[in-house]
Amino acid sequence: MQDKEIIQKWLNGLSKEQLAKQYKRRYNQEIKIIRSSIRNRHSGRFITNREALSKVEQVIYKYLKKK
Repeated sequence: MQDKEIIQKWLNGLSKEQLAKQYKRRYNQEIKIIRSSIRNRHSGRFITNREALSKVEQVIYKYLKKK
């Protein structure tokens, strides 16, 4: 999920927790796809709810700081 997409969804009314769930789900799906090949089966790391929330908050605060 790109930063612009996170900001757009946040401005449309989603809470940070809802955005973090979506971000975590999408990120972990991408990692599963990467790990599906034999060559990359140990690549990447799944993220937790806390790490996803941290990423979302960083993006939102960066946006608010620019504004």
